[in-house]
Amino acid sequence: MMARILIFAGLSILLFSLQSPAWADLNAKVVSIGDGDTITVQQGNAKTTVRLACIDAAEMKQGNWGTQSKRQLQRLLPIGQTVRIRDVEKDKYGRLVGEIFVGNKSINLEMVNAGEAVVYRQYLSACPDNQRQYLNAERWAKAEKRGFWNQANPVMPWDFRHGKSTTTPRTQPQQQFPACVRSDCDCKDFSSREEAEAVFRAFPGDPFRLDGDRDGIPCESLR
Repeated sequence: MMARILIFAGLSILLFSLQSPAWADLNAKVVSIGDGDTITVQQGNAKTTVRLACIDAAEMKQGNWGTQSKRQLQRLLPIGQTVRIRDVEKDKYGRLVGEIFVGNKSINLEMVNAGEAVVYRQYLSACPDNQRQYLNAERWAKAEKRGFWNQANPVMPWDFRHGKSTTTPRTQPQQQFPACVRSDCDCKDFSSREEAEAVFRAFPGDPFRLDGDRDGIPCESLR
């Protein structure tokens, strides 16, 4: 009888662990701001570096844009501010990746809304409950030329980290393409698949992420 009880208890624990979310909320205090998408928090005696999920901010070496982004995050998260962190995962550098909240306000989303961070589409699935809010906030910030978007030819942070200093096409004059190539294109920016394919071929590495399923065909929804 005792053996059956122990087996049942073990199965219950296993089932609970499978049903539990991969992340859990934790509360901590801000102790420093690294840049526009990295902070350090303290919980008890332990300090943890947190990379803000679903967004990417200009690097500190990207001229004034990185400094401007960091200052915005400092305004939103002053030292000593208590925050709630939706813990998503650990990245390859051992940092906690999470969505930062003050009350019910997502600081990650506020950075995008202010134009001081861009949506990191490659990792946007980490924010399943408000993906649309992130994308809408970025569209609005771009339209209003807020923060990072107030420049003629912004270099995406991920491109800068890979040594790309411009998104200018290598083979054709920029004026042949839609205006979105100066910032970030979506499939809706093109009038036809042929136009999308021309941009896709002219910008090696698919910096605009037009080929979502990576089958070599961009914007398959277009006719």
